Amino acid sequence: MSNDWPVDPDGEEGSEGMRKFDMRIIADKVDEEEDFPLDRTEFVDEYGNYPIRVNHETIVAMSDIFDYVDEDIDEFETILDMHKAIGAAMRAGNFWKYHPQGKDPEKVPA
Repeated sequence: MSNDWPVDPDGEEGSEGMRKFDMRIIADKVDEEEDFPLDRTEFVDEYGNYPIRVNHETIVAMSDIFDYVDEDIDEFETILDMHKAIGAAMRAGNFWKYHPQGKDPEKVPA
C-alpha cells in the first residue's frame, strides 16, 4: 500500500476501515439527485487519484478503473448508468476475482 494516497484507503475518508469496497466508495462521491448528468472527465479529474479498495488485498487509483470505462461514454445520465459502466469496467480490467458470467465463471472467495 502506498503512502502517497490523498487519504488513507482504510480510514474513515477511504473505505471506512475496510468496510466499504470498490463501487460503493465510488458511488459515495456523487449525489444521485444533484450530480447527474455527470461529466466523466470532470469526475476523474477530481477523484482520479482517490484510492479504491477492490478487495482485502488490492487498492487501485480510481482512474485505473475508469481507464476501462467505455471510451465512448463522456457523461453518465443517471447513477444507474454510472454503476453499469463501472461494473463493466471492473470486469474488463479484471479487478474482480469472481465473475458470475463469462467464459470461466469459477467461484473464487471474495
